[in-house]
Amino acid sequence: MAKPHVALEVGNDGVAVISMFNPPVNALALPIIAGLKERFDEATRRNDVQAIVLTGKNGKFSGGFDIGVMQKVHQTGDISLVPDVSVDLVVNAIEDCKKPVVAAVDGLALGGGLELAMGCHARIVAPKTQLGLPELTLGVIPGFGGTQRLPRLVGLSNAIEMMLLSKPITSEEGKKLGLVDVIVSSQELLKVSRQWALDIKERCKPRMRSLHQTDKIGSLSEARELLSAARQQAKKTAPNMPQHQACLDVIEEGVVHGGYHGVLKEAKVFKELVLSDTSKGLIHVFFSQRATSKVPSVTDVGLKPTQIKKVAVIGGGLMGSGIATGLIMSNIYVVLKEINSDYLQKGIKMIEANVRGLVPRGKLTQNKADKALSMLKGVLDYSEFRDVDMVIEAVVESIPLKQKIFSEIEKVCPPYCILATNTSTIDLNKIGEKTSAQDRIIGAHFFSPAHIMPLLEIVRTGKTSAQVILDLMTVGKSIKKVPVVVGNCTGFAVNRTFFPYAQGAHILVNLGVDVFRIDKVISNFGLPMGPFQLQDLSGYGVAVAVGKEFANAFPDRTFLSPLVGLLIKSGRNGKNNGKGYYIYEKGSKPKPDPSMLPIIEESRQLTNIMPNGRPINVTDQEIVEMILFPVVNEACRVLDEGVVVRASDLDIASVLGMSFPSYRKEAKTTDITFNEENMLAG
Repeated sequence: MAKPHVALEVGNDGVAVISMFNPPVNALALPIIAGLKERFDEATRRNDVQAIVLTGKNGKFSGGFDIGVMQKVHQTGDISLVPDVSVDLVVNAIEDCKKPVVAAVDGLALGGGLELAMGCHARIVAPKTQLGLPELTLGVIPGFGGTQRLPRLVGLSNAIEMMLLSKPITSEEGKKLGLVDVIVSSQELLKVSRQWALDIKERCKPRMRSLHQTDKIGSLSEARELLSAARQQAKKTAPNMPQHQACLDVIEEGVVHGGYHGVLKEAKVFKELVLSDTSKGLIHVFFSQRATSKVPSVTDVGLKPTQIKKVAVIGGGLMGSGIATGLIMSNIYVVLKEINSDYLQKGIKMIEANVRGLVPRGKLTQNKADKALSMLKGVLDYSEFRDVDMVIEAVVESIPLKQKIFSEIEKVCPPYCILATNTSTIDLNKIGEKTSAQDRIIGAHFFSPAHIMPLLEIVRTGKTSAQVILDLMTVGKSIKKVPVVVGNCTGFAVNRTFFPYAQGAHILVNLGVDVFRIDKVISNFGLPMGPFQLQDLSGYGVAVAVGKEFANAFPDRTFLSPLVGLLIKSGRNGKNNGKGYYIYEKGSKPKPDPSMLPIIEESRQLTNIMPNGRPINVTDQEIVEMILFPVVNEACRVLDEGVVVRASDLDIASVLGMSFPSYRKEAKTTDITFNEENMLAG
């Protein structure tokens, strides 16, 4: 396979074509950046070169700067590894080049790739090409001049939206905004680009130097008003993300003092942000997700995945209907089994609502929705199970019920059929102990809502075959999940790691700390909601069932609070019936329920753990630590027991399954520091 390189070819027309080659997306690795500088210097010097076209090979322009360089900076602390691409190496040199430079863009131009293209004097782009600056998702800002050139090409408002939301646009949208000069087919791309470059040389087409454009910026007062509104919005939507405010500061620098000043500040701020904990956390998660695809003795032994065409889902409740939705949306035929026609119709209606709800939001066409629903069949017996490739059991957390189902399906399903369970907590060896097909039993633990949440926790026992694991990983990817393979124990990886999470919160409440303060502190830390609102959402029955499993498995570190039982006794069941720690009314945000206070007080009387009967005084930071440090301790046990292949698997599972904030790199106090090997989410 050819090494990454930058080639230069000069045609009879006097146009030098400089092409980047670094599959799969022509990432701007350091050798590519160095190669670009060399080839541009050469093309500028050569007398036989009249104009230049910059492009990428293999149908891609460039996916952007090589993120591995930033990962290396994090590992070494050496910021000098990051080159000043915009300031003194490539992009400014392209824009200031005396010979016309045209970007011929196909497939994608993201991040540094788009910034390179914006430094050129024109952009000729193939249809449906993706254009964007997604750097903020990695904790940094565009660093190759993008904060300055994009506002000048598409207008300040559009540029702010594209950068702060990391929102790519198509070439068609780019043409309307002024980012793209002309759209031509991939086949005509180089030919038109060459001619365009020569036309600029002959002054038949204007030479656009985007850093010098000011007509789309607007007046200084208008720009400052836009930037101020964007800052306020970013404070609400990304309160713990410093890169958003930094990006706006750098944009403003260019608006006030000019593009070159903006580029200089951009380079400085980019390097500062690369070293931030936010960037370290987000880039760690980026690489962690990629690593989940490699499972020793599964993905490296030459096995090929079996095609899964038909799946039976047992149980049409919230989880079963969500799983079925995800499968039919990916063109997998589903047989949904329930115990009676009422439950079956309810399950089918939930699936229909899931699918059809995507149409008005533009996520799915009506034809695709109809096709997906045609892949679903509801049944009340096992007659349709004769030719299924996989069964996913998704009934309530009852060991006897699950054992009964597995004994039945082993008899009716074909001998190659994968026998999967969606249990969130129960040891798989207990579920399958009455079956003989031990090598086909596997956990397919989806997270609620199953058709939306991105994680699929694949649980293997000591007897699960590598082929079955690989096949379920393949299904997971086909339904747009991130499969993470974990070992078998009570709670598996994610729920096992986080079982102390709710317990820590309940201990604090019984020590006298306000329920709603705890929720607010944890959501301010970065989780989408606090532990008590989460209990409201998932329902108290789940909390009770799961609590019993963990109490049996880990009695030495389990705190059984009476609070949930008191809630149930008082007729509350969280969001399910509109009454929990919070009041839930249609069309309104959840509101704290003050009538909860006597129930909480009763729980405190029963536990009697407040020192001298008085509430403890704790800071917000101590609340975070008392809830999350036990989670970190449990994560260390999970790693020590080999439940996960690598520490990063637990990190990505926690981010995708529990919505742990991906930008949280470290947890530190004056007494304790957790290193990367045993710290949650980085």
